[in-house]
Amino acid sequence: MTPRGAAILALVGLAAVMAGLVVFAVPWSVAAPSRAAQLAAVADLPADQVAKGKEFHSALRPSGYAGLLLGLAVALALGLTPLGARLIELAGRPLGGHWLAQALLGGLAVVLIGQLVALPFAAWRHVVLRRYDLSTQDWSGWAVDVAKSLLVTGVLAVVVLAGFYTLTRLAPRWWWAFAAAGAAGLVLLLSLVFPLLVEPIFNKFTPMPESPLRAELMNLAARDGVPVRDVLVADASRRTRTVNAYVSGYGPTRRIVVYDTLLEAGSDTEVAQVVAHELGHAKDRDVVIGTVLGSAGAAAAVCALYLLGGWGWLLRRAGLPGEPSDLADPRALALLLAVVSLAGLLTTPAQSLVSRQIEMRADRHALELTGDPAGFEAMQRRLALRNLSDPDPPRLEHWWFGSHPTTGQRIAAARAHGE
Repeated sequence: MTPRGAAILALVGLAAVMAGLVVFAVPWSVAAPSRAAQLAAVADLPADQVAKGKEFHSALRPSGYAGLLLGLAVALALGLTPLGARLIELAGRPLGGHWLAQALLGGLAVVLIGQLVALPFAAWRHVVLRRYDLSTQDWSGWAVDVAKSLLVTGVLAVVVLAGFYTLTRLAPRWWWAFAAAGAAGLVLLLSLVFPLLVEPIFNKFTPMPESPLRAELMNLAARDGVPVRDVLVADASRRTRTVNAYVSGYGPTRRIVVYDTLLEAGSDTEVAQVVAHELGHAKDRDVVIGTVLGSAGAAAAVCALYLLGGWGWLLRRAGLPGEPSDLADPRALALLLAVVSLAGLLTTPAQSLVSRQIEMRADRHALELTGDPAGFEAMQRRLALRNLSDPDPPRLEHWWFGSHPTTGQRIAAARAHGE
């Protein structure tokens, strides 16, 4: 079998795996409440709270959409014209144009341009967050977090670029197979080490002192059959006033993490409701399912990108000769990133739909575990108030980008559960 034929077969197989997971592992039986029930739930929220949430999100939209569109435009301009290839070639020229210099220096230059284009819009978002008193960071703290994020992105980019282009040299005909396996393994590895290595870069975690709340959360996890090692408090208040909690890690590294802002703003019952939702994700292995989907998707993306080598016209648009082997050339990196950026935007609605279904199941799990629909509704009201949520966002926007049910949907679901 030719490498191209094997890549097509692998892509079909990976697509089948992802389709099977989506069909059988995603809880499609969980349905959102009726539109009338959602609107009734929103109508019961304080009118000034609803208005402020909508005003806040209206203020955020210009920076969000402008940054998204400009970032995509820059990626396409670099990838679908010779600009990206020339930039990568120039970046490697000081080191004699060596392929590894082009891959690392040129690749970092392309990634850095994307980050710099996004930076003004991130600053704009920070201005809005400060105006609405959701951010507690001054500009120096914000800049430090941006620098940390750039550093993490840079380190990851170096590892990926060096590994990918080394494979193209060691296995010029079958590099895609090794790269697909490496991409899948990298997604799995990042899922395992992110809580231990990356999260502490941005937040400090301290064990929750012995207290009735800690005992309640540990008992809740034990009753749910989800073993956790500890309950940690994250110092989220150093950058935000929003509230949240989550369950992080696998097996012996699993821990409940509670924002200190949630402890300050919410009652013990509300904290337990948030944690019960997060335990639902662990109970139903949502992180595992998401990791497997991500790994299969990353491997499938490598196979699909390899098959682009047969599109000579696309390679020529990117300033390359148009031969299939051109994809192994570091100068093709801008084209690959442009294709990935466009594909990511187009597949966002499907990803959002899957995420919403999983989140609705976790909501149902919290209601069943606690047996307290009123407490769940109180928690959703607290989250909406503190985080300035839009309880009923525009339908198209929610369909495309909404990863969680709306506040109206969640309150309506709690009321239906209590009937």
